[in-house]
Amino acid sequence: MLLEIDDITKSYPGPDGPVPVLRGVTLALGLGESLALTGESGSGKSTLLHLVAGLDGADSGRILLDGADVTALDDRGRAALRRTKVGIVFQQFNLIPSLDIAANIAFQARLGGAPDAERTAGLTKALGLEPHLRKYPEQLSGGQQQRVAIARTLAASPRLILADEPTGNLDEKTSDEVMDQFLALVAETGAALLMVTHSPRLAAKLGRHAHLSQGRLA
Repeated sequence: MLLEIDDITKSYPGPDGPVPVLRGVTLALGLGESLALTGESGSGKSTLLHLVAGLDGADSGRILLDGADVTALDDRGRAALRRTKVGIVFQQFNLIPSLDIAANIAFQARLGGAPDAERTAGLTKALGLEPHLRKYPEQLSGGQQQRVAIARTLAASPRLILADEPTGNLDEKTSDEVMDQFLALVAETGAALLMVTHSPRLAAKLGRHAHLSQGRLA
């Protein structure tokens, strides 16, 4: 298994003591597999994604990614894992406004020390971004910006892709178009995909489906 999540718990401070968010979550994901994670607001979906990415620390349990224990790494080790093995697609795009589209797409791969001009060119063409390479994020539509974010993530050749409501800011038609392109490109890479979504329609496009309820897998 590429990703193994074993009995993970997480709480956050509250006015009356710790508030449990995740209560013993266990799941596994192999290379080439895709899993949609659904659940009501506050069920812990995004928290789990952040723990897998090493953006936050768990209270207990283990997360193994490609043999590395994410929960045992320090901040530097987690950052290195994100640069080399994990790609993240956010709902808010998170593009760098001072960089043009070509530089935004190349950013993550260069950060990880693995730029691949041929791969980047292929992604740019597949996502219809070739006419926009010298533009800046503010000059693009929401759908175009999300395509740039997807290209940036995939250009770094991650083994695991984490997506948090990746089309949540798009209308339904654009959302479906972007999602179909995204899933086709992920499948070509052979990477694993863990995606948080509130949409049963989008969840159905992935290979597997898990539902979080009150911090537990239902």
